[in-house]
Amino acid sequence: MSQEEQFEQLLREFERVGVDPNALSAGLAVSEDDVRHVLAALPDGAGPAAFLHRLRVVMTQPHKQ
Repeated sequence: MSQEEQFEQLLREFERVGVDPNALSAGLAVSEDDVRHVLAALPDGAGPAAFLHRLRVVMTQPHKQ
């Protein structure tokens, strides 16, 4: 999958969950994989509060190496 296709897929996931990606801080130190994992775990229309909550949970968990 090309980078453009990956980006479009990510935008569709944000839309599905009900999160405006333009409202997110560009300075977030979050991996694309973590964002995709969080989005995939949320139901349609979950909204920004649910997204940010799940993202905080993922970001505070120790990463497996």
